[in-house]
Amino acid sequence: MRTYWRQRNDLVRAAGRHIQRMQKALTQMNVQLANVLSDISGMSGQAIIKAILLGERDPHELAALCDCRVKASEEEIARSLEGNWQRDLLFVLRQEQNGYEFCQRQMAECDQQLQQYLAQTKDRSQAASLPEEKRKGRLRKNKGNKPKFDLRAELFRMTGTDLTRIDGIDVMTAMTILSEAGWDMSKWKTEGHFVSWLRLCPDNKISGDKIIGKGRLPTKNRVTIALKMAACTLRASKTYLGAQFRRLRTKLGAPVATKAMAAKLARLVYRMLRFGMQFVDKGAEFYEAQHRQREINFLKRKAANLGFQIINAPEF
Repeated sequence: MRTYWRQRNDLVRAAGRHIQRMQKALTQMNVQLANVLSDISGMSGQAIIKAILLGERDPHELAALCDCRVKASEEEIARSLEGNWQRDLLFVLRQEQNGYEFCQRQMAECDQQLQQYLAQTKDRSQAASLPEEKRKGRLRKNKGNKPKFDLRAELFRMTGTDLTRIDGIDVMTAMTILSEAGWDMSKWKTEGHFVSWLRLCPDNKISGDKIIGKGRLPTKNRVTIALKMAACTLRASKTYLGAQFRRLRTKLGAPVATKAMAAKLARLVYRMLRFGMQFVDKGAEFYEAQHRQREINFLKRKAANLGFQIINAPEF
């Protein structure tokens, strides 16, 4: 499974490089497609590029190929498609389009092999049903370079738990974790050992029970990288983990907060896979209220140590 997934990720990166070079060629031809389409690898972008390579030059005919869901008007799209059509740049565009399509075919083959492999794994779900996904932003299927089959259902059948219930972890991140670390967390005695293996623990230099320095633990572990990327997505999340990440980011800075939240996600993954724990989001409001109560308790203890007493202000 690890080999299939690594090969697929390499193909995803290769396809991304082809898209970048296609965008560069279009820009050099003065075709400002990026001004009206967020992604030229989508349905509308690919339809326009293929029509250009087949010889279509009329900007209005090209604009008519866009999907009705594109926000820009047909006239705006047509103005962005008035290019100079240099032969050498068209050649580069054709080469990169062929390379992109080749990567897509290779990814489809990887998906087929991966689906067959997952179908042969032991069913650990104990006939439990996969929780229905109702959260906004996670209902889209086959978006971008995601597998064309139901990977979430296959992972649930293989592990008996749904890691995507953890905020910030999507099915691609869950697949990376399971392909690199496996589903059996008993290899690590505690969640602290798992976090240490990921090199997400502090590297404190201690002498005489005192911290005399702090080092860094660089790593190329794919699970660590995936968890850090998942932690970064929590910045705008209106969830318990999102509120916690924003507080840590304000207090400690982005790099430290990202590492800390990645360690938090790793512990949640360990508990779900090892002990079958179910993750339930309590919401950002619950975290804020909890944090406020901790601040009040701290102030009360500090005032008591100084011989004072804190009294709640009257409400008007």
